[in-house]
Amino acid sequence: MGDYTQGCCGCDHSETALLQRIGELAAEYRGKEGSLIQVLHMAQGLYGYLPLEVQEVIADSLDLPLAEVSGVVTFYSFFATQPRGKHTIRVCLGTACYVRGGKKIVERLKKILDVEIGETTKDRKFTFEVARCIGSCGLAPAMSIDDQVYKQVNPDKLEQILQRYYEEEE
Repeated sequence: MGDYTQGCCGCDHSETALLQRIGELAAEYRGKEGSLIQVLHMAQGLYGYLPLEVQEVIADSLDLPLAEVSGVVTFYSFFATQPRGKHTIRVCLGTACYVRGGKKIVERLKKILDVEIGETTKDRKFTFEVARCIGSCGLAPAMSIDDQVYKQVNPDKLEQILQRYYEEEE
């Protein structure tokens, strides 16, 4: 994030302003039992992910130890500590998908995207993850991109599938 960016809505989207807004939101929940996860969700929605500086603001605003906030962030998979891509690719590595070639899909995507599992592409287009099961065992191997499930995925067709997501920008 830059030092200062003016959004099309005229809002101040600077990093400092975002951190201040997150601190203000979090402070409204100080002392309310069980509010940490809700505050983390709101902060991730505003900032996009939860780097250490965001976690520190939340810890200070809620009057909680940083270790407690960081522990919750790292425990739950829906919280991200690194910038995420516009789209999330999840390759199923459940038993059926693994046996029917899920590992080959993972290896091919790592080459195509030039990322490891858990990383985001340099262009911030895709975040690459694996899943235990995405519920398409009968049509394995499967993967999903956001909410779209792709069944009986062939590693040779991956570039064609990904191309759709690059074309949507044009």
